[in-house]
Amino acid sequence: MIKFFRKIHLWLSVPFGIIITLICFSGAMLIFEPEITRSIKSDVYYVQSVKSEPIPMEELMETVKATLPDSVSISGVTVFDDATRTYQVNLSKPRRASLFIDQYSGNITGRYERIGFFSTMFKLHRWLLDSANPHGDGVKVGKTLVGISTLVFVIALISGIVIWWPRARKNLKKSLSISFSKGLKGFWKGLHVAGGMYALIFVLAMSLTGLTWSFNWYRSAFYAVCGVEHTPRNFGESAHSDKNRGERTNESGNHRGGEWQHHGGEGRPHGGHHHEGGRRRSEFGRWQQVYDELKAQNPDAPQITISSGKASVTLGTTGNGRASDRYEYNKRSGELTPTTKYADTNEADKLRGWIYSIHTGSLGGIVTRILWLLGALLGASLPLTGYYIWIKHLMKKKDPHKCHHK
Repeated sequence: MIKFFRKIHLWLSVPFGIIITLICFSGAMLIFEPEITRSIKSDVYYVQSVKSEPIPMEELMETVKATLPDSVSISGVTVFDDATRTYQVNLSKPRRASLFIDQYSGNITGRYERIGFFSTMFKLHRWLLDSANPHGDGVKVGKTLVGISTLVFVIALISGIVIWWPRARKNLKKSLSISFSKGLKGFWKGLHVAGGMYALIFVLAMSLTGLTWSFNWYRSAFYAVCGVEHTPRNFGESAHSDKNRGERTNESGNHRGGEWQHHGGEGRPHGGHHHEGGRRRSEFGRWQQVYDELKAQNPDAPQITISSGKASVTLGTTGNGRASDRYEYNKRSGELTPTTKYADTNEADKLRGWIYSIHTGSLGGIVTRILWLLGALLGASLPLTGYYIWIKHLMKKKDPHKCHHK
């Protein structure tokens, strides 16, 4: 039986090993993308100075609106708990596009643009740099290869446990040690065997959740195992509640930035106004009121998003990074009505958020993300150390006397 699992482990890993390494490495590079991006582009994401009161939201939105072409509208604004963070103004198109405005000065600091390195890592992680439209019809070679390789990785990990356990139960301490005293060969073997065990729980969690984006049949089965009926996501209702909405790229890895430009403050006729008692009021007239009320009710919320007639409050205590309470409000009076509390959200949406949090390691904050980073890097090393061991074994079989004398 052990021989059978050795063959499974080897002959599945050899053809897919390099792809597995690329997937794990690129995934590791994305774990701290938001923090690195904000650090590199601090002038976009952070205000110049914090003042006692920000400019009213209505005035800020009108400033942004005056810079947009007629084909693009403001779909919402996200305000972060950190007073040094600029407001994130979400735009109607392209998908998930946004720009940032200093709420104390009224200056537009820039728009969301994914750093080239992270854009490449994302495309590598999801589609192996396949240029085909990921949302179009037909088979996507890169996406399919990523899915197959991830599935192979899961089988290789499980077969590796079966191979490892008979020896490990005799001397567990030795089987979990990486020796530096037995030369390069001993080190690489220890890194492959012990490193694989240390990374096992993390890479399995990443792989099993990641497969839900690769295959419809797997996604349905995964949800069924969790006791949840899979339902397609309604992007129209929930897009405004995604955590860090503007800090994550769309699924093609870019925003086709040429669809709108900053016009240097040149005005244009403002639409979307309505009259109330003979006074014309902006379409954004109640946004500040709604935000103030929600902030008072949820002082510890990491972020609050306001849009036309809707609002969402991201929760920071559930482990599910996408957990949020949703509201509707009367556009004339600003009166709030809770529509969907997170506790009452359908189970498919809850599970979808948990899948994302587990896959990215964000469920436990900075600690789990560091563990996920180390786990992904160890996962990336497994095929490489496995190749080394395999090649050494082939050389020994080819010339046993030469390898023995060495």
